[in-house]
Amino acid sequence: MKTKALLISLLFVMFMSGCSKRIAYSSEFIEKTSGKYLYNQDDIIEIFYEDNSLFLKWRGAEKIKPVILAENEFFVPDMYKKFHFVQHPETKKRYLSIINKDDTSKVTYDYLKVESDFKTPSMHLKDNEYDDALAAYLAIQRNDSTSALIVESDFNRLGYELIRKKEYKNAISVFQINAALHPESENVYDSLANAYLKSGDSLNAFTNYTKALERNTGNSRAKKYIKAYNKTSP
Repeated sequence: MKTKALLISLLFVMFMSGCSKRIAYSSEFIEKTSGKYLYNQDDIIEIFYEDNSLFLKWRGAEKIKPVILAENEFFVPDMYKKFHFVQHPETKKRYLSIINKDDTSKVTYDYLKVESDFKTPSMHLKDNEYDDALAAYLAIQRNDSTSALIVESDFNRLGYELIRKKEYKNAISVFQINAALHPESENVYDSLANAYLKSGDSLNAFTNYTKALERNTGNSRAKKYIKAYNKTSP
């Protein structure tokens, strides 16, 4: 059954691809529609034109060629959706809108067009803009505390990847974000303490091992370090 459905989908995509039209886009249309559209809180679709042809960038794919159906209508096989560009009548903001397959007259405002310099939280993180990344992740958390974008283990994994590269300052910043998002977790402070220790900052290592121990009195590594630190401190 699944094989049959896949075959039908493949045939549909091939049929649609054969229907692609060559459109002479006006400079005004290109200017209005080019740019970044917010797919979700940490994902962007980018629309751009080359030689008067429309393309998309999305999820690592640098040049997706959609099937052009009309000047303001195209089908993206990778998403299996038809789109058009719309403008909200009240806010005047522009959107990339999914065309409803059951009611093509229905207009929805799906993916907001954002400024050219807009960055998602992960973009800030990648560019080592940790204050901006934290602000963005906290905004996501306020909206949805269970969001898959703020999973503690993901930040912890990234922090330890940076430690392995000996990028201790960056690792500390990532662990600080994790601690801000998950302040009741023992592990975030244990990891942060470890990063400080690797960087040579024994005082901040002590401070964060203490926080870890407060949240889990059975943390043997924290106990061992605190005991050793107290013996050597004046």
